[in-house]
Amino acid sequence: MANFRYATDTANFKKIREQGKVYVDKTDMVFDLANEYDYVFLARPRRFGKSLLCNTFKAYFEGKKELFEGLKIMESEREWKKYPVLHFDMSEMKNCTSMEGMREVLGTMIERYETEFGFTKGNNEFGTRFYQLIRHIYDTHKEGVVVIIDEYDSPLMSNLYNDDMREGVRTLLRGFYQTLKIADAHLRFVFITGITKFSQLSIFSEINNLNQISFENKYSGICGITQEELDTVLRPCVEEYAQNLSITTEEAYALLKRNYDGYHFSQKSQDVYAPFSLFRALNSDTVGNYWFESATPSSLIDHLKRFPKFNPLDCDGVELLMDEFNAPCEGAKTPIPLLYQTGYLTIGEYDKLSNIYTLRFPNNEVRYGLVYSLTNYLLGIDDSDRNAAVIRIYKALNSGDLSLALMNLRSYIASIPYDVISKKEWMEKKRCEDFYKLLMFIVFTILNSMTQTEFKSIKGRADIVIQTAKEIFILELKVDQKVEVALNQIDNMSYATQFAADPRPVTKCGVCISSEMRNISHWRITDAHGKLIEDKVFTE
Repeated sequence: MANFRYATDTANFKKIREQGKVYVDKTDMVFDLANEYDYVFLARPRRFGKSLLCNTFKAYFEGKKELFEGLKIMESEREWKKYPVLHFDMSEMKNCTSMEGMREVLGTMIERYETEFGFTKGNNEFGTRFYQLIRHIYDTHKEGVVVIIDEYDSPLMSNLYNDDMREGVRTLLRGFYQTLKIADAHLRFVFITGITKFSQLSIFSEINNLNQISFENKYSGICGITQEELDTVLRPCVEEYAQNLSITTEEAYALLKRNYDGYHFSQKSQDVYAPFSLFRALNSDTVGNYWFESATPSSLIDHLKRFPKFNPLDCDGVELLMDEFNAPCEGAKTPIPLLYQTGYLTIGEYDKLSNIYTLRFPNNEVRYGLVYSLTNYLLGIDDSDRNAAVIRIYKALNSGDLSLALMNLRSYIASIPYDVISKKEWMEKKRCEDFYKLLMFIVFTILNSMTQTEFKSIKGRADIVIQTAKEIFILELKVDQKVEVALNQIDNMSYATQFAADPRPVTKCGVCISSEMRNISHWRITDAHGKLIEDKVFTE
């Protein structure tokens, strides 16, 4: 077990510091923001450290100097002036099923501070009531009020497709948030976080001075763990992790990077790891899929159901202008804006000349989680059947029997209900190819939790590369084409070249699928030099 203590169950800055848990110092950026801006907005996925950042701001403005001893902010802050702080976590409202419940929870949040600051409620309208509270605190403390709003969009996200609630929630929040504009003269600092900016125009329309730092290179690492931080201040943690897993430190870094790294939030972003998943892995000495279990809002699933022909492969490597993915999710023609804003896609590359961004799945954990959750309604495949098939495929590959692995894959494909895709769609070649690529993507994504696989994500890479401890398998998939076409592509594109210095033997395989048969119809397996190992043809 880990000797280091990780904050996997709390985002409370005070607790983390007092209990001696691992804290990666971001306080230099806290100081910069607090003294450079008056209104700041930050969008990041859930479980990415936004709440901890909010708590850090709260402790800073409350003047709790003792909590910051030894941190970077001590080099800049000299005064440690205390300000009254109002901190609202709007996720408290996300489970409300009626407008009455929404109003009750919001009223309770305001009432907490009315009690704390000795103010008697004088108006039932939330915006007016919020303003009067701020004005009272300002008058009595003779200092500007700090307002921190975490997960500002949570109530609306939970009701994105609830027609009865959505507009009522929007109106309620707009009336509450517009107070921040009206009370400007009485405020010292405002910090707002959320997952998406989709409702900014309709909720924050009165606040025209919000400083968006979500895409600023300078603050790309303000939430999450950067590669630099993992290489330096967290290196002892990685070394302990490696020791407990009986692997080298370099192998531990590669394992963590493959599963939890890959996030980029600006044109020249630092490399960022998902902090919740990273610390869970370090804490438990495992490699698990933690982020998806805790960071998948039900609204995302509802949103994706609006796009019945959605294929994850269409998103991995998609090229877009910023306005196309950092855009309002309401009325979007694709699920990409919400997938980006909730962390399922991230910036892979940026072309300065064309101003085009390439979006990608950030890491294996996210890719696995997306596939695992969406399989049922995308393909109608039972979890237990799918997982049993993947285990059989893994065992065959691990023993070096690619033929048996493909036979198990073929049996699995045969078990998929025919009504998943219509006869007409099957006869449309592109749709057929999309279906099989998605199917392979699902199978080999889940297989990746057991052995290293790589599904094609950029032009010029083999469809599937599988690396076990003893062997490397390169597979190319073709639909309604001859197996020679697949094998020739492997050779002509030199897919095996990258493994030339690898001592493990390389096996090449062309796999053909028949749209008429609705299954694998032919595979041919050769060694790295083209010597035939097996040529298997199916007639039914």
